[in-house]
Amino acid sequence: MRALDAKSLDYKALNIKIKSYLSSGIKELVLDNVNGQRFIGDGLKGNCKIIINGIPGSDLAAFMDGPTIEVHGNAQDGVGNTMNAGTIIIYGDSRDTLGYSMRGGELYIQGDVGYRVGIHMKGYLAKQPVIVVGGKAGDFFAEYMAGGIQIVLGLNLKQEEKLVGNYCGAGMHGGVIYLRGDVDPAQLGKEVKKMAVTEEDLNIINKYVVNFAEYFKMDREKIMSKSFIKLIPYNKRPYGNLYAKW
Repeated sequence: MRALDAKSLDYKALNIKIKSYLSSGIKELVLDNVNGQRFIGDGLKGNCKIIINGIPGSDLAAFMDGPTIEVHGNAQDGVGNTMNAGTIIIYGDSRDTLGYSMRGGELYIQGDVGYRVGIHMKGYLAKQPVIVVGGKAGDFFAEYMAGGIQIVLGLNLKQEEKLVGNYCGAGMHGGVIYLRGDVDPAQLGKEVKKMAVTEEDLNIINKYVVNFAEYFKMDREKIMSKSFIKLIPYNKRPYGNLYAKW
């Protein structure tokens, strides 16, 4: 394991050092005093781990293909942008467009997330991208979602707080959303419908809650003791009638 102090480094210098260390064969790298540096972990491949102490800037792990990143702090916008494989664990909150066009891998966020999380998220063949949110999500959650799994647990919600914001699933045409609790139909995009979970759904949810509970030292049974609902799209071409016909 190698430690790197990011305090006096701008984002370019920091990312050059990260890639240099990992290309030398180091499998675990600790970044201390991270404070807004962008693009950490972008395009990285292989079996390695980066532990971030601080707050990384936008587009953390964009296009990442395999590594594990732990963030001991909050994260900014665009985490996991077009990520292909790997795991990101955030011991705090994350902001907007987390998981944008995500194609594979798993994201676990202990706290809340911002707007347009999981927008354009997609799955392909064996790849099933997964986002698990411990707290609540903002407006346009899962907008234009085309595949994968998103789970919102709503842990420690304050009175009158909602699991998700407005326009949840707007334009959704693939994948599935699981919500621990309920949602007002008025908050949903017109392309999605609310359904009861099946035993198969609960097995899927439990698989990822096991990981979530292990990462954040929580009680899995307590999390699973509350009921879930699922949201799925009405059809796979919600705007098909708007396309030009030849």
